Amino acid sequence: MLLPGHRLLPSPPSVPPAIIADFATAQVAIVSDNMNRLYGTRALRPFHGNARLIGTAITVKTRAGDNFMLHKAYELLRPGDVLVVDGGGDLNQALVGEIMMTRAKAMGVAGFVIDGAIRDVAAFAESGFPCFARGVTHRGPYKSGPGEINVPVSIDGMVVMPGDVILGDEDGVVAFERSVAPELLDRVRQQEVREAGALAAIREGRLDNSYIGTGNSPAQGATS
Repeated sequence: MLLPGHRLLPSPPSVPPAIIADFATAQVAIVSDNMNRLYGTRALRPFHGNARLIGTAITVKTRAGDNFMLHKAYELLRPGDVLVVDGGGDLNQALVGEIMMTRAKAMGVAGFVIDGAIRDVAAFAESGFPCFARGVTHRGPYKSGPGEINVPVSIDGMVVMPGDVILGDEDGVVAFERSVAPELLDRVRQQEVREAGALAAIREGRLDNSYIGTGNSPAQGATS
C-alpha cells in the first residue's frame, strides 16, 4: 500500500471523445450555474489569450515552489490531457515556463491549470497554449520534490480528481466527473436556449424580469 505523500499512480482512461465534443463550446459560467455555482476557480486567470481548454485531468500535488513531480508527470501525459497542479497557491517560484509549455504543446497536451505561479508569460500569450495560473514570478522552481501524481488535488478550493473533465475559458475553470456529463449537458443546453431567448427579448424590448427579487426564478440555472 502506498502511503499518502508517496503516491505515483497511473493515469485514468482519457475522457471519451464524445464528452469532449459535447462540451467543446459550453461556457464555463453556464456549466458552473448548473453545478449550483459551488465548483470552479476564482483566483486563477488565463495567460494565453482566449483559447478554450478542455481535456482529461492528470493531477500533481507538489511542495510549494518545486516542479520535480511536474517533470515526472510528463512521462504519463497523453494528447488531450490537462496538467492540473496543486502548488498550494504559492507565488514565490514559477512551476512552469516556456520550455515546459513548448514541450507539452509538442506532445499534444491540452493545457495547464496551475494553482501557483508561472513565468515567461509573453511566450504563453504568443503560443495560445491554454494556461490558467494564480500568478507570475520570474523566479524559477526548485527540483527536489516531494510530490504525488494522480491523486485528488485542491485547485483554488476546487477538488479535482484524476480523470475529471477540465473545462476553461475567459471566465475561469471548472471540473466535473465524466459520469455526470449527460445530465449536466442536458441542463447546460436548456440554459443556453433560455439565455438565447432572453437576449433576443432584450433586443426586441420585451424582456420580462419581474421575477428578480421575488425568489421565484423562472428557470433553474438562471444567469446574471
